[in-house]
Amino acid sequence: MRFNDAIVGALFILLAGAMIALTFSFPPFPGQKYGPSLFPRIIASGIILCSAMLVLRGLKERHEAGSPWLGLAEWMHKPHRLASFALMMAAMVFYILASEPLGFILTAFLIQLCLFLWFGVRPVTALIVAGVMTGLVQYFFGSLMRVPLPRGILDSIL
Repeated sequence: MRFNDAIVGALFILLAGAMIALTFSFPPFPGQKYGPSLFPRIIASGIILCSAMLVLRGLKERHEAGSPWLGLAEWMHKPHRLASFALMMAAMVFYILASEPLGFILTAFLIQLCLFLWFGVRPVTALIVAGVMTGLVQYFFGSLMRVPLPRGILDSIL
């Protein structure tokens, strides 16, 4: 599906407005003119500005070319591409369900391996790249950024 840019822009304006509204509940820093609400408000303001341009472009496109508010993209008529989309959604659901019991390393490796093979990467290349990328992501987020990634069945090893 393809939504007109005016619809997408309007939704992002609403989202950014909600972000700004939520920042009013942030506590201020004592003795400072700015606090934790400043950065989210700056980001939300940028989103509103860019989204307003999207809305204008979408309205202009609809007025000039008569494009629909909602249309089916060409890829949606091809079964293989629909299956690829469904597989990506299934990979996300699999990560949510399997990352705690299996751990990040095994789950990420399996997801990447399956996706690489589905998209036509040679098996040896898929194994190597999935292993290397899983290791790099684990190192970056787990060690450098100190994000607590699930260990799962590898808990006693890690």
